Amino acid sequence: MIACGALGGPIREIVERRGWAVELHFLPSLLHNRPERITPAAEEIAQAAQARGLRVALAYADCGTYGALDEVCARLGLRRLAGLHCYDVFAGASQVRALFDAEPGTYVLTDFLVRGFQRSVVAELGLDRHPELWADYFGHYRRVVWLAQDRTADLEEAATEVAATLRLPLTVIDTGTGGLERELERLVAGGDG
Repeated sequence: MIACGALGGPIREIVERRGWAVELHFLPSLLHNRPERITPAAEEIAQAAQARGLRVALAYADCGTYGALDEVCARLGLRRLAGLHCYDVFAGASQVRALFDAEPGTYVLTDFLVRGFQRSVVAELGLDRHPELWADYFGHYRRVVWLAQDRTADLEEAATEVAATLRLPLTVIDTGTGGLERELERLVAGGDG
């Protein structure tokens, strides 16, 4: 299974708890800042694994590849997580669509983004070195929605700090990891349904 590093913690926990015999390969989560690099990286690992006789699945949604992952999946006979992004996997595509329909200016966080906001967003976008860019990146957002997989006091405090940094109200939706687990089960079983 080739997976996004941003999903690493929950995927490891689910695979271990379920006792699945799965070889995991995590790609760097920062590839989301350069989604055009996700597909070639996943394809290289997939081809190497298939050459070893392994069945391969992608624990990625589309993640900004604009169908490029689907093309690789079709060519190599792979399956991937359903949806446009991991938000769909955690909360369900209809709930995510409703969030954006209600407020298009919604900035979405997962537990991973809450934990790594300073590194994954602030440092990677250069906002720590160029604070004048904050308005360019975040000026159109109107709220922050945290799709909480494991709502703890520490993570809630961190999510509140992210929202305060962005000067936006925070909404918390407890999603858990059930959607991810169902998708992983489908991938491990080899079904498309």
